[in-house]
Amino acid sequence: MIKNNKTLFRILRIYIHTFFRKYPSSLFLLKWLLITLVIGILIGSASAFFLKSLEWATDFRENNQWIIFLLPLGGLSVGLLYHYCGKDVEKGNNLLIDNLHQPGKTIPFKMAPFVYFGTIITHFFGGSAGREGTALQMAAAIADQFSKPFRLTKDERKILIIASISAGFGSVFGTPLAGAIFGLEVFLIGRIRYNSLFPAVAASVIADLVTRLWKAHHTHYHINFVPEITFINIIYAISAGILFGICAAIFSKSLHKTSRFFKSKIPYPPLRPFFGGIIVASAVFIIGTTKYIGLGIPTILESFDQQLPVYDFAVKMIFTIITLAAGFKGGEVTPLFFIGAVLGNALAIIIPLPLALLAGMGFVAVFSGATNTPIACTIMAIELFGIECGIYAAIACTVSYLFSGKNSIYQSQIIGEPKNSRFTSDIGKRVSDL
Repeated sequence: MIKNNKTLFRILRIYIHTFFRKYPSSLFLLKWLLITLVIGILIGSASAFFLKSLEWATDFRENNQWIIFLLPLGGLSVGLLYHYCGKDVEKGNNLLIDNLHQPGKTIPFKMAPFVYFGTIITHFFGGSAGREGTALQMAAAIADQFSKPFRLTKDERKILIIASISAGFGSVFGTPLAGAIFGLEVFLIGRIRYNSLFPAVAASVIADLVTRLWKAHHTHYHINFVPEITFINIIYAISAGILFGICAAIFSKSLHKTSRFFKSKIPYPPLRPFFGGIIVASAVFIIGTTKYIGLGIPTILESFDQQLPVYDFAVKMIFTIITLAAGFKGGEVTPLFFIGAVLGNALAIIIPLPLALLAGMGFVAVFSGATNTPIACTIMAIELFGIECGIYAAIACTVSYLFSGKNSIYQSQIIGEPKNSRFTSDIGKRVSDL
């Protein structure tokens, strides 16, 4: 009996060895499936907890609007936390991108709780920010703790970080395919690391599945009518894409310039969000509405159904730039969704395409131009709005990407492939050279 078992074990070992030698990719597949299963479960759970916390903070603020008066104190607390305890993680998403270009020390785990509390405080007291930055930083900080236990090489650690970014993005927005491509596309403009494709897809899908199992809420959007593709409609889509790209460039430039202004005028970092909070809170009570703070999801939903004031996108842009430039935490992406959707809504006055379609195109196209991720944004449109709008979204995202120039909300992005021949000399330069 023992002899038979040894023989069977020997045959099985030979079979496995032969299989992996004949199909070497299967070993890569198995390894990264196990790794992404671990990080996907953790990141998906973290995203679910974050989304539920964010929903609670938003509901409390809207039901107790007096708390917006305390936004300056909330900003001061965030500023003090990062100034005295979190200088090594203050760069946020740019730190993740830097580690993809030049891997350094393990991303400190404290980045996850710091950005979580910073973002919840921002939304709780009434800042205008998003959630993508928090999701990405939490995800990368969690995943990178496994780079040493898993004995990953420098190149494998890059794959791990890309997979974690994909998982964080896909799970927080409920768009796993867009999340996978975003992680591959965001760090190097114009180039994609295909050796990271499977880990990115696996991590994003698993994390999204786990987030849904925790019953975290994702917003659903609907475009009720998409016209047929005609030459004139393509021209309309290109025209809209140009305006979306210009809007994205203005947002990116203004965000960085305003940030430099706060730094030059207020040397002590914790006071920057304090004074930024005073400006935002005062503006809320002067205007008399809270529609421009927080995520702004209700207004985004309205942009698909009814005509909104044409200035809404500009006001949201100002609120978001002041909030983030002053040092509050969160992200730029959901405010960019707001800005793009409402700008598309406004363009329906002059561009004869359906209002909901233009809102959906703007939703993803301004984001595309501000992050230089046209493929991920096109796939996001298909996941959120349906495949019928795919061609219109692809046109808008691509044209916006081209017309946003070398601007980006992420200062550490590097040009891997120029958008056109005019930027050939810019290869390798950082897009932060504004």
